[in-house]
Amino acid sequence: MLACSLYGQQKQPIYIVAGDTLTNPYVDLSEVVVLPSIKFKSYDDYIAYYRLQRRTIKVYPYAQLAAERLTVLNQRLANIKRKRAKKRYVKQVERYLEGEFKDELKKLTRSEGRILIKLIYRETGFTAHALIKKLRNGWRAFIYQTTAKMFDINLKTAYNPTEVEEDALIEYTLQKAFAEGVLKPGDKKSK
Repeated sequence: MLACSLYGQQKQPIYIVAGDTLTNPYVDLSEVVVLPSIKFKSYDDYIAYYRLQRRTIKVYPYAQLAAERLTVLNQRLANIKRKRAKKRYVKQVERYLEGEFKDELKKLTRSEGRILIKLIYRETGFTAHALIKKLRNGWRAFIYQTTAKMFDINLKTAYNPTEVEEDALIEYTLQKAFAEGVLKPGDKKSK
């Protein structure tokens, strides 16, 4: 590489590389994420993956929002001294969130609900059952778990992409969506 400085109209050095004139000795490149391609055993597996992909992209913003709200809630609860005031505040926030998202969450299918439960675990580091138990009480968590079981959903479901194939496909979908700019990654583990 030959570097020479010409100070006519230019006030920075010019680099000549293989007949090209550059103002920087390097070229800025964007980050590239390389993901392996998925091999499907059958056409049905292919269709199932694309359904899972569509559902994951649909519910991820809700999980991300839940993680953000949980972080804010925990920060505010840390500033409240009395236990009774904390309970009152949590009930108030629950009523507000229920009013804001009730109609949208009712429209989710069972499969989307299962994925949402896993993504909430991914984003917060806690199962939905543990969050309810921590923020409300064990009885409320039991009632919600029983109701969810009627719809074939388990609030105690954890997210484990290293051992569960569906979770691995969800993680692949998210990484692909982040790389393509379809979704923006959230701060993980906002305990």
